[in-house]
Amino acid sequence: MKVLYLASECVPFIKTGGLADVAGSLPVALRQLGVDVRVMLPKYRIMDEYWKQKLTHLCDFTVLFGWEQAYVGIDTLEDQGVTYYFIDNQDRFYADRIYGDGMEEAKRFAFFCRAALEALPRIGFFPDVLHCNDWQTGLLPVLLKSQYQWSKDYQKIRTVFSVHNLRYQGIFPFSELNGYLGLDAQKYFNSDHLEFYGNLNCLKAGLVFSDRISTVSPTYAGEIMTAYYGEQMDGLLRSRGDGVTGILNGIDTVVYDPETDRFLENRYSKDDLSGKALCKQALQRECGLPEEPDVPVIGFIARLSDQKGLDLVERVLVDILRMRVQLVFLGSGEKHYMDFLNWAQWRYPHQLAFRSGMNEALAHRIYAGADLFLMPSQFEPCGLSQMIAQRYGTVPVVRETGGLRDTVRPYNQFTGEGDGFSFANYNAHEMLNTLERAVGVYYDKKDAWDGLVKTGMGKDFTWRRSAETYLAMYHGLTPTETGEAKPRVVGAKKKGKKT
Repeated sequence: MKVLYLASECVPFIKTGGLADVAGSLPVALRQLGVDVRVMLPKYRIMDEYWKQKLTHLCDFTVLFGWEQAYVGIDTLEDQGVTYYFIDNQDRFYADRIYGDGMEEAKRFAFFCRAALEALPRIGFFPDVLHCNDWQTGLLPVLLKSQYQWSKDYQKIRTVFSVHNLRYQGIFPFSELNGYLGLDAQKYFNSDHLEFYGNLNCLKAGLVFSDRISTVSPTYAGEIMTAYYGEQMDGLLRSRGDGVTGILNGIDTVVYDPETDRFLENRYSKDDLSGKALCKQALQRECGLPEEPDVPVIGFIARLSDQKGLDLVERVLVDILRMRVQLVFLGSGEKHYMDFLNWAQWRYPHQLAFRSGMNEALAHRIYAGADLFLMPSQFEPCGLSQMIAQRYGTVPVVRETGGLRDTVRPYNQFTGEGDGFSFANYNAHEMLNTLERAVGVYYDKKDAWDGLVKTGMGKDFTWRRSAETYLAMYHGLTPTETGEAKPRVVGAKKKGKKT
């Protein structure tokens, strides 16, 4: 089995979000199962200089991109048994940021898709499966099926398109972007294929033209087929039916290990939790909170936005702080929530601490030092923080959505089963009641609390099981020896809002 995994970001080379963690871990897990998996990424100017120094130039060539012959360089390196290819072009990938600059972003990733397909014969690797991720690679399946089927090598390739967050879709003017792609407008710019309210939708392109769709958790795969979570793609996703698979992400259990974590002064394990109490004391000291070992610390690490449930926290913050708890927030995002948390830290200096930005070392210390971890998300395709928290013996309090529902079993006070606390409705007081219940168990039922901690630490969040599921999906896509397998392409059947 040969797989080429394409993504816009990947740990340890470049990261802005959870996609990078997946792209950095899944190929390694697949390689351990014997898959010849390779990863292709843009070579950004802002990529970590340490890795740039390790690159070897493999080849270079030009591709027709719009009206110009554009340079494509291919650099490569190997890490943990996986070969990585980096597509180099200064005009496209040397910007100060990789997302958020409008048409430049559109051209950046359209060029990435074109260069990736043109690179295959140059690197001598025609995969069985091209695994694309999010809208940045959504144009690749349509280019493959519309412009490369003249070659038997390309005809054999099957495509998987993974949705990490359906909200981000890559919507741009068709006429402007198609000048660089050369697609048949009459054939493809319609509601069954690429058109979305008069524009080109890159994510929709991936959903329509890929042979198989995957998402990052089983619950999210079902949620996005409903109007509430579907981001106007629910009709299209329902039309794909069994072609949509939810596969839960894992976490890097080497990086996130309380026994060996390089960011912790006091390490600990499931069998010896004494170091966790010291981590809590150190976190309280670092954040300027009173060092009170018997007061539960609630951690929160996320992008500060409505999606992450900050509006619920804002609504009942005073009620939360009446419970004799401490809160530690880490993140950045919308100005409203930045201002709110800065005010809350000033107003309640002995109970609440806020640190702006994404500080990896502090994040690890919050996972280790907190007693509870709060994730009241409006929606959460998978979520990694709740799994990391459990590995560190920090009990999650989550809303039952997406991957949070799949990874946190609510505590049952009568049977003792479960490993966290959860609430169903996106409601501030339902969240508050669940927090009150969790804090009550912490104070009044120490045996039950210790059971929750150890159960969470004993769960298997490695990538192996997920990688095995992906591998089974790949095998279901590849052609048989007689070449009979030919997955169908399904488009949306209605125009406008029903797409």
